Amino acid sequence: MALYEKTAAELSAMLAKKEVSAVELAQDVFARTKAVEDKVQGYVTLTEESALAQAAEIDKRRAAGEELPALAGIPVAIKDNICTKGTLTTCASKMLYNFKPPYNATVMEKLAAQGVVVTGKANMDEFAMGSSCENSAAHPTHNPHDVNRVPGGSSGGSAAVVAAGEVPLSLGSDTGGSIRQPAAFCGVTGLKPTYGAVSRYGLIAFASSLDQIGPFGRSIEDVAMLLDAITGHDPMHDSTSVKTPFEGTVRAGLNADIKGMKIGLPKEYFGAGISDAVRESVLAAAETYKNLGAEVFEISLPLVEYALPVYYILSSAEASSNLARFDGVKYGYRTPNAGDDVIALYTKSRSEGFGAEVQRRIMLGTYVLSSGYYDAYYKKARAAQRKIREEFANAFDKCDVILTPVAPTTAYGIGAKTTNPLEMYAGDICTVSVNIAGLPGLVQPCGFDGDKMPIGMQLIGPRFGEQTLLNAGLAFEQASGLRNIIAAL
Repeated sequence: MALYEKTAAELSAMLAKKEVSAVELAQDVFARTKAVEDKVQGYVTLTEESALAQAAEIDKRRAAGEELPALAGIPVAIKDNICTKGTLTTCASKMLYNFKPPYNATVMEKLAAQGVVVTGKANMDEFAMGSSCENSAAHPTHNPHDVNRVPGGSSGGSAAVVAAGEVPLSLGSDTGGSIRQPAAFCGVTGLKPTYGAVSRYGLIAFASSLDQIGPFGRSIEDVAMLLDAITGHDPMHDSTSVKTPFEGTVRAGLNADIKGMKIGLPKEYFGAGISDAVRESVLAAAETYKNLGAEVFEISLPLVEYALPVYYILSSAEASSNLARFDGVKYGYRTPNAGDDVIALYTKSRSEGFGAEVQRRIMLGTYVLSSGYYDAYYKKARAAQRKIREEFANAFDKCDVILTPVAPTTAYGIGAKTTNPLEMYAGDICTVSVNIAGLPGLVQPCGFDGDKMPIGMQLIGPRFGEQTLLNAGLAFEQASGLRNIIAAL
């Protein structure tokens, strides 16, 4: 088995035993990347030179007898909206085509302390707005399991490079399902942590009250390792971050014994619109949990039918505010056609720098925040958000976790939904409620459809219920054997 085919946990053990060097591992994953990247196109920027230097430094420290963290020498790809000092961070947008941040995101400082090897910046939907990774100013990313299909979005690049064997771990961000849906489409494991569990400092904002950075990996243990590295309170830079009850202890606390665990199946997630293959696969996973000793029963979450409009109103309103800073003045794209007219500078820079989907959401957000419409739309959406949060809280009085599909279908063809934004938005129906409620959501493979495309299942937990989620995920992973799925490109 080649090095790129192993999980991060397996590679960590090999590095610790000096069975392989960090430089050898980095060289192996870059060789794999060079072999398949032209088909996948999962990266925006590769950082091979600096990665090999980081790997050499890890080898030097290990040779000197230094005791290193578990992730030391492990290659990790970073979504292109997470600031990396001195390395292009473009949000896959023409607007930030030349932006090199003068600082690191908090998660990057944490990963540097762990000694990870950063392989590059993964492609994404522009400013994290999209569900297919087709809205990138660089290029679309392709699903490694079928390069004629989308990998999901917006963190499509982060999921695709893991599924393609180009890297064992990656970071993404999730505003309405942007980690979980790509994880399902690409057959990898992804976690959207509880809001506040991971600092958002240095994450270029889409919707600040919904955004959350999270890990991708090829197994539950891989995701636990990366989660341990990035969680924690960040009092200097992110006042919404908190000290979690599981900080740095999730991997050590993994336990596949779930006898007596109560798992809810919300009937609203299994109705019309969910394909037969997805429904049957997730319900088969529920049977697996029953066989493992869990108590599985139907619950009802009637308010989730309002989650999609609530999400698009709130997220677009926040996007309208957050993206106002990109005006062609201080950094990023500036139109060459403005003359001496400052209004033309703003207008043309934004019109030329932002893609169609970003412009669409800015306009929607500006509309719902405008005089005369704020009360009719934004205020009502906030009220509905509170009700949805209460409904989930009540559900967790009865169950430990909730099991649902991730998306109505498996990965669809590239270009299939680009002319119908509303149809693409509808694909987020199973994921957006988690962000609205600020909850953690875990996605992992649970089967394949008739075209051999991966199907994912979603486990939703109460706030800071990551340990319970990952324990439930580990139990299923061990029972099903569905882990470390690498596409045969």
